[in-house]
Amino acid sequence: MGQLGLPELIIIAIIALLIFGPKKLPDLGAGLGKAIRDFKGAISEDSPKDEKKTEEKKEEKKEEPQPTK
Repeated sequence: MGQLGLPELIIIAIIALLIFGPKKLPDLGAGLGKAIRDFKGAISEDSPKDEKKTEEKKEEKKEEPQPTK
């Protein structure tokens, strides 16, 4: 499978515009962006390096005394 060039992206955008209409495209773009962000966040949380960092942060938070009022 090859890379997508500018002509291919324009064709895909026109087809999406015809299918979903101009009112729904911003909502779809926002939803797609959020899904990609969540996916990247889930991947980074599962990596072994990040697990060590999060464990260290949890330990640091436990050691810090809570402020009293």
